[in-house]
Amino acid sequence: MGLVPGVARALHADEIPIDTELVRGLVDRAMPAYADAPLRRLPATGSTNAMFRLGEDLLVRLPRQPGGSESISKEAKLLPILGPALPVSVPEVVGVFEPAADYPERWSVVRWIDGVHPGVVDPSTPVDSRREDLAQDLASVLDALQRTEVPAGGDTDPRLWSYRGDPLATMDRATRENIERCRSLDDFGFDLAAAEQVWDAAMELPGAAVRTTPRWYHGDLAAENLLMRDGALAAVLDFGGASVGDPTVDLVVAWEVLDAPARDLFRSHLGVDDATWLRGRAWALCISLMIWYYWATMPERRASRVAVGRNVLADAGFSV
Repeated sequence: MGLVPGVARALHADEIPIDTELVRGLVDRAMPAYADAPLRRLPATGSTNAMFRLGEDLLVRLPRQPGGSESISKEAKLLPILGPALPVSVPEVVGVFEPAADYPERWSVVRWIDGVHPGVVDPSTPVDSRREDLAQDLASVLDALQRTEVPAGGDTDPRLWSYRGDPLATMDRATRENIERCRSLDDFGFDLAAAEQVWDAAMELPGAAVRTTPRWYHGDLAAENLLMRDGALAAVLDFGGASVGDPTVDLVVAWEVLDAPARDLFRSHLGVDDATWLRGRAWALCISLMIWYYWATMPERRASRVAVGRNVLADAGFSV
């Protein structure tokens, strides 16, 4: 049986049912001026939020799981702080709306930003010099983000914490468990024995278990949260996971959307030392191995995470 129009495949065991009819009712009550505006679910809806385009200018974002109100509120609070510091656009929050009888979480409406997601590369992707422009744009974003002042007490504020800002070694047990989960999948896309070797080596890297000076980081700098326009990076999306901590995790984007020459340029612009770069590569591997959770439900994300894993292994000298 096919999906009902306006209803997406459930991704989580505790998924909140969200369809076009529900969102239509929420919008009509909260924003009556848009009661007649067209509403349609986006096909590339995310794993954290369901997304609906409202008219031509707005985007509705609703958490897919209980507890998602926190990221909606966090993004609305952080965007006015981080957005002005960045050299690209970020979502502009039009409103954050409270839970209702028919929907239990906060939800938001942001301005629509035109653009396309950058293509994902793998070791077989031909080198394209245009990716060097993307590398420079990404480096400028990370440099600006990390230079943004951390508020007093921000490094101890639990509202600004995420596990992705902790030292790499805190992910050791989870990563090894994810390797075993991926071994149970049919036709997994890269060599898990080689992945385990890369991870073993990463656990011995300088700084792998050390907390660094806390700085701002995005936390999910992936192709699906980037928009290109006219060949340049135009926007960074979804700041619900932005936090204060070790920003090394933001390097993972290099192994998803940049080929090897562009990756080298990205690193050069950031001035990243060997140990930090290799910890970033290990974070890329760590996150790629989380794909077992979405293996059957998000084929596009599955393909991108497999590509990341293959890029990491090729970069580490393994045949892929």
